[in-house]
Amino acid sequence: MPIFPRTLNPLTTGVSAFLFGPRMTGKTTLLRGIPADAWFDLLDPALELQYRANPGLFWEQLSAIREEAVIVVDEVQRAPELLNVVQMGIDRRRQVFLLSGSSARKLRRGGANLLGGRALDLRLHPLCADELGKDFRMDRALSFGTLPQIATLVTEKREDVARQLLASYVTTYLREEIQAEALTRNVGAFARFLQIAAQHHGQVIEFASISRDCAVPASTVKEYFQILEDTLIGFLLWPFDRSERKKSRPRFYLFDCGVIRALQQRLEDPPTPAETGFLFENWVVNELRRIRDYERKPHEFAFWRERDRVVDLLVTKGNRVIHAFKCKSGRTDLRPGVAGRFREIFPGVPLAVISMSDARPRMADGVEILPVKEALQRYRAL
Repeated sequence: MPIFPRTLNPLTTGVSAFLFGPRMTGKTTLLRGIPADAWFDLLDPALELQYRANPGLFWEQLSAIREEAVIVVDEVQRAPELLNVVQMGIDRRRQVFLLSGSSARKLRRGGANLLGGRALDLRLHPLCADELGKDFRMDRALSFGTLPQIATLVTEKREDVARQLLASYVTTYLREEIQAEALTRNVGAFARFLQIAAQHHGQVIEFASISRDCAVPASTVKEYFQILEDTLIGFLLWPFDRSERKKSRPRFYLFDCGVIRALQQRLEDPPTPAETGFLFENWVVNELRRIRDYERKPHEFAFWRERDRVVDLLVTKGNRVIHAFKCKSGRTDLRPGVAGRFREIFPGVPLAVISMSDARPRMADGVEILPVKEALQRYRAL
C-alpha cells in the first residue's frame, strides 16, 4: 500500500493548532505519525461521555502529563467543553495541543472557547500533486479525486472499490456531519440540494434558481451553502468587484473531483470533454488553495467577469491583484478581447493560461500559456 507523505506537519509550528478538514482527508493518519506524549480519541463514545459529564477529569489527566508535552485531541468538536481545559494546559503547563476535527461550525455555533489566538487554524486537504509524486496522473485526479484512501485504491488498480467508497462518502457525510450534528432539520431537502449543487460546480450561482430546483426558500439555500463551507466540503469564490449587486453571484467549488462525480452519479463513465473542463478548473482552484494553506501565503482568491469575458482566478494580496490565471483543458486560446479588457482594468497584472494539454511554456497573442507544473511553480513564487 503506498504511503503518501503529507506536506503539512502541525508539529513544526511549535505551537498549539486546530487541524480541520473534511472526512477522509487523513487527519487522524497524519496525527498518528506525530510523536505525541498523549492521545485522546473522542470518537470513543465512552470517553466522550465521560468528559462531557466531568470535564475536570481531563484537567487531572493533563496535570499528570509533563509540562511542554505534545497532546493530541482527536474530534474535539464532540466535547467542546474540553477547550477551556486545553487553554489551562497551554497557559499553566506550556503544553502543545493538536486538536483535530472535520468542522469548526459546531464549536463556533456553540460558543466554544477557540483559545483566543493561542492556536493556529490549519487545514488538511485531499492529496496535492506533490504529495502524490510519481503516482500523480491528471486523468485519475479528475475522475476519482485525491482523497488518500481513494488515491491508494486507484494506484493499486482497484477502481471498483474506489467507486464504491466514493459512492458511500455522501451518505457518510449526511449521516455523520449533517444529521448527527443537527446542522439542518430537513436532511432530505439537503440531500437534493447537494446533488443540484454538484451540477453547478465551477459556475456562477443563482440562488433563486437553485431554490426553485430544491423547493426550499432562497434563504435556506444560502444556509445550505454555508453548511458546505463550514464543514469544508465546498466554498464560494466571489468576484473581484466592489458592487454588492455583482457580489451576490459567486462561483461554487466542491473540495474534491471524486466527490463531485459521486454526487453526480458519474463514477462509472469517464468524464466527457465538457465535464473535463469544469473538473480541471475545479482541480486547479483547489490545488492553489492547498499550496496557499500549506505554505501560509497571505493571499485571497477571486474571479473576474465582464459579460462573457471571464478570468477564472485572481490572486490578491491586501486588496491588490498580483496575478491572474485562466484554466484551459483543451484549446488554449482566449475569447476575443479577454486579455485586452483585462489589462485595461488591471494594468500591469500578469495573466497566464494554465493548460492541461501543453507540455512546454509558450506565448500566444501576448498571453503566457503554462503547463500545469510550471503554473503551480509560478504561484509558489508569488
